Amino acid sequence: MDSIIVTGNGPLNGQIPIAGAKNACLTLMPATLLSEEPLTLTNAPRLSDIKTMTTLLQSLGAEVTQMQGGQVLALSSHALDNHVADYDIVRKMRASILVLGPMLARDGHAVVSLPGGCAIGARPVDLHLKALEAMGAELELREGYVHAKAPGGLKGGIFEFPFVSVGATENALMAATLAKGTTVLKNAAREPEIVDLAQCLRKMGAQIEGEGTHEITVQGVDRLHGATHPVVPDRIELGTYMLAPAICGGEVECLGGRLALVGAFCEKLDEAGIEVEETALGLKVRRRGDRVRAVNVTTEPFPGFPTDLQAQMMALMCTAEGTSVLEERIFENRFMHAPELMRMGARIDVQGGTATVTGVERLKAAPVMATDLRASVSLILAGLAAEGETQVNRVYHLDRGYERVEEKLSAVGARIERVRET
Repeated sequence: MDSIIVTGNGPLNGQIPIAGAKNACLTLMPATLLSEEPLTLTNAPRLSDIKTMTTLLQSLGAEVTQMQGGQVLALSSHALDNHVADYDIVRKMRASILVLGPMLARDGHAVVSLPGGCAIGARPVDLHLKALEAMGAELELREGYVHAKAPGGLKGGIFEFPFVSVGATENALMAATLAKGTTVLKNAAREPEIVDLAQCLRKMGAQIEGEGTHEITVQGVDRLHGATHPVVPDRIELGTYMLAPAICGGEVECLGGRLALVGAFCEKLDEAGIEVEETALGLKVRRRGDRVRAVNVTTEPFPGFPTDLQAQMMALMCTAEGTSVLEERIFENRFMHAPELMRMGARIDVQGGTATVTGVERLKAAPVMATDLRASVSLILAGLAAEGETQVNRVYHLDRGYERVEEKLSAVGARIERVRET
């Protein structure tokens, strides 16, 4: 099993290109199932999760071709010959549930296994199912599979999410594009990935209003056509690499970064003593002093502080001046990185959904184990600021969400290498 070796060696300087958003691309790819015409996605990230979604779509009969080294995906669903999303594929990735709405909307039936993914809480799919039921879907759960049908096609309806769910909003939005009549999704998620999906669907001929707000209205159409769409930059990768000079010192420009994608995050960086400057190429980040200040963080749905940057922010707070409190309100079990950071000398006290971090002047290198995708990169960030050589094990999680992480960090002066399993 691969591991990554990180040696703390001072400030980082240079440029890091930001890839297309994993979470956006994983949502855009199933949109091909809504049309018989080709969908081309540019600025696609090169990640293992993208390969998993590719395998899933191909198992349904879709064609997926990677071009330009994988940064362009050409998709076509003109000849779907299977409507069963098998457990052996779906279990690897939670986003697999996003094929349900499109298949049901286009062909009136689908069978999709209940998904798997990272072990950071139950993350149930009940809101996906309830939203589809509001559009007339008939659903039955049997032996771990969702059996869905809509013999007369989906029909427009009104559904209010009891709490904000990005995935359920995406599934319902795609399904609504081909439903008969008008669908109104209330308390919808506002994330940039939702906006990106709506923009792509509109290029395909969908009639959508209100994306980026809590109420999205969709007027169903008879069919969608092909389109070409660039994947929005990955705001989580962006935030992660913005933290590298914050932890190590130096100045790094994140190419393709946009303030609009990380507004609440940047507010906390400013509070901590980190300067963010928008440039013609992206965002330039530098630390104002020798040591950052402790800040309190509460994770919230967009436009609040992202749960997917909480682990990385904790790594920064481990060497901050003062005591910070991080409150996780999105997912349970999302402090599994804390014990690993403590192995490196961090002072962290976890009580339920709250972690109190008392900063130390310097972390110490230690062998640590990644427990999920974002935890893995938080340990790499901590290793960049630690004395000695840190070995991060079980980094297969990392490859689900960060492409060429060693290459990108090495380019700005980090001492980091991957040790391949033999």
